[in-house]
Amino acid sequence: MKRIFLVLAVASFYTIFAAAQTADADDNQSWNDLQITVPVNEQFDFTLAGTLRFGKNITRLNDRRIAVGFVYKASKAKSWSFQPFYWNIVARNASGKFLTEHRLNFRAIYRFPFKRIAVSHRSWIERRLREPRNSWRYRPSLTFEKDVGKIIPGVKLFVTEEVFYDSILKRFSRNRFSAGINKTLTKNSSVDVFYLRQNDGFSRPGDLNVIGANFKIRL
Repeated sequence: MKRIFLVLAVASFYTIFAAAQTADADDNQSWNDLQITVPVNEQFDFTLAGTLRFGKNITRLNDRRIAVGFVYKASKAKSWSFQPFYWNIVARNASGKFLTEHRLNFRAIYRFPFKRIAVSHRSWIERRLREPRNSWRYRPSLTFEKDVGKIIPGVKLFVTEEVFYDSILKRFSRNRFSAGINKTLTKNSSVDVFYLRQNDGFSRPGDLNVIGANFKIRL
């Protein structure tokens, strides 16, 4: 009887521990972005962006982000663009403490049509300056976009797949898949509304279900 009790106790402890680990690894979040673009000339745009991310099942603020940078359109067809940005990030770590990160990133985007779908490939390299250790990441992504304006005026559908390579882990450690719509609001504004699924076995929480909105204003 004592052996049976011991086995059941160990099994119960393992079940509770595993459940806690799973709960710690998963979260439902809301990401909310505002992007303001100021055209400088035909090739250059100055951009400001701000983000608020809510986690713990959308009950608390997890981080806030402020970015500044510019977009250089390398061709008249706008098929190539290059985007250097600086990000200031104050984010909550796994223990609940807020830490500051300075992030420098450079994005190169190539857009091309494929039949009736717009396709874009983005290469994103970022340098992360933070405690306790600096690092860098490479984030390639592929986006497919379909204009359905004939069915729903001012609406585009999009799907994006993105992976992360981390210099500390020395491997691809994260995957993000997102799908949503882009809706034109006015001549100079639009909004992206999307669902994003993140899988990451190294961060806590790393597996996320995200509902997000990205408002874009062009002055």
